[in-house]
Amino acid sequence: MALVRCDFFSEALGLNTSMQVILPQPTASQIGLAGAGAEGDPPVLYLLHGLTDDETIWLRRTSIERYAAPLGLAVVMPRAERSFYADEVHGNRYWTFLSEELPQVCRSLFRLSTRREDTFVAGLSMGGYGAVKWALRRPDRFAAAASLSGALNVAHRRDHPTRPLDADVWHTVWGDRPIADPDDDTVALLRTAGPDTPPLYVACGTEDFLYEDNLTFVEAARARNVPLTVDFSPGDHDWAYWDAKISDVLAWLPLGARVGG
Repeated sequence: MALVRCDFFSEALGLNTSMQVILPQPTASQIGLAGAGAEGDPPVLYLLHGLTDDETIWLRRTSIERYAAPLGLAVVMPRAERSFYADEVHGNRYWTFLSEELPQVCRSLFRLSTRREDTFVAGLSMGGYGAVKWALRRPDRFAAAASLSGALNVAHRRDHPTRPLDADVWHTVWGDRPIADPDDDTVALLRTAGPDTPPLYVACGTEDFLYEDNLTFVEAARARNVPLTVDFSPGDHDWAYWDAKISDVLAWLPLGARVGG
C-alpha cells in the first residue's frame, strides 16, 4: 500500500484542508503484508471520521491499511471537522465539499475508478451518519454504504433526555431549528428510498448510547424494503469495536473479482 497525506485547497470551503489516502500497490517481497492491485482503476472507499476526530484517526486507531492491502482497494479519509457532513447554517459547506468537490479532486489527483459499482462509503458515529446520508441522497454514486455506531436518528439528538448533541455543535450545523434541511434527517430520507438505494450495512454495539437510534433507523429501513445487513452485537462506542467491524465491512463490500497480484 501507498499512504499519501494530501493537503489541498477546497473551493467549496474556501480554505486549505487535508485527506489521508491509501492506494493499492501490488507487492510480493514485503514481509508480513501482501499487497494487491486492482485490474484497471481501483475501487474506492470513502471512509468518514466521527465528531471528535479528523482525517488521521482511522489510521491511528485501526488496522485499516493492513485490512485493505489484499483487496486492491483505495481508501479516502477526508477531514470534515464537527460538521455532520452538512452545509452548516453558521459554518461552512461540508456537504457540498464531501458530495461534489471531494470525488472530483480525488479523481483528478489519483487513479481511481469512476464507476458506481466500484465506489463505496462508510464511517463511524458522525461519519456513519454522513455515509448513510450520502448514500441515500446520492444513490447513483454508490454500490454499498456502511455505518458503524452511526448517529442515524440525529433529529432525536437535539433534545435527547440523557445524551443530547452539544448545543453549540447543533447551533453551528442546523441553527435553532430541529433540522435545518430535511435532507439531513436520515430517517426521513428513507421515505423516498427507491429501488436504486444501495445495500446498507448497519452495525452498532448493544451497549452503545446510539443503539436505540440504530434500532429506529433499521425499523424504518425495513419498512421501506431497503437492502440491509444488520449487525447488532455486544460492544460500546469505542475503537475496539470499530477496528473489528471495519474489517467485517471490507469483507462485506461487493468488490468482485478485480484483484490482481
